[in-house]
Amino acid sequence: MKTYVYRTVIEPDDNRYYADIPTLKGCHSWGYSYEEALKNIKDAAQLWVEFLQEEGEHIPEESSEAI
Repeated sequence: MKTYVYRTVIEPDDNRYYADIPTLKGCHSWGYSYEEALKNIKDAAQLWVEFLQEEGEHIPEESSEAI
């Protein structure tokens, strides 16, 4: 199994944190704490990549310059 590494952006907003992986278009999540948002975006990314694999779609790879 291949391991993918993606740059993740987590930003606070009022009483929650929003998480986004720019390379995986549409892969977003949130949590009430930074840690919860990070866990949720990791789960979302795993499901996103699994879905792409099942559909036979190309799985984007992060460029080494962006990490």
